[in-house]
Amino acid sequence: MELTTFVLLVLAGLATGFVGYLTGMASLVSYPAMLAAGLSPVAANVSQTLGLIGIGVGAATRGMPTLLAGGRRDLLPQLALAALGGGIGAAVLLLGGEGSFTLVVPWLLLVASLMVLVSPRLRSLQGERSAPRWVYLAGVLAVSTYGGYFGAGAGTIYLAVALLASSDAFGRSMILKSVLLAATNVVAAVLFIAFGPVSWWAALALGLGCLLGGNLGPAARRLIPERVMRWLVAVAGVGLAAWLALA
Repeated sequence: MELTTFVLLVLAGLATGFVGYLTGMASLVSYPAMLAAGLSPVAANVSQTLGLIGIGVGAATRGMPTLLAGGRRDLLPQLALAALGGGIGAAVLLLGGEGSFTLVVPWLLLVASLMVLVSPRLRSLQGERSAPRWVYLAGVLAVSTYGGYFGAGAGTIYLAVALLASSDAFGRSMILKSVLLAATNVVAAVLFIAFGPVSWWAALALGLGCLLGGNLGPAARRLIPERVMRWLVAVAGVGLAAWLALA
């Protein structure tokens, strides 16, 4: 890989980390950047999975106090389910390819984006009632499986699940989104390294940028009102859904 391409992928990774943390739409930047670097669609998807781990690492370093606010006993089962889902999704991708499931992804993203937007209203309608904990944990497993399989917009889908089925505040859900998806990507990456077409230089360049972008994301989010963040997530989600539907 040429030095110029490497540097451009680092810059793309910086944008990916920043956008990915704030909107959950990391693939909106990283996937086209990998394709522009000359990777095949499958190699781009596999290699970006390794690079995207940097977002969660960067976010965790910046937001560790918030992340641990619910206690380790709350966090560990979620990490375990995220890792399990990542392994299942990656195995399905390696065995069967992306296939027809990608036809459903734009609609899934569209619904999730709208759910993020209207979640305060839906929560107020719930009143004091909250979903059973297993509903949220099942959602974590489902989103992580999707994340290991394809991944585009997985952050937005997780955010919708968290806002509707957990009692976490919006800020903690934002950090959890990045950390859980990092756990998903770590396990998926192990399988991809063993059996998939990884471009190591592309993954490294993207990962370096994602590490920095993911670290800057929590600081930037504190400056943006929650209502604006919800609209950003929703608009980015609808945009990615349209792009995937037309691709």
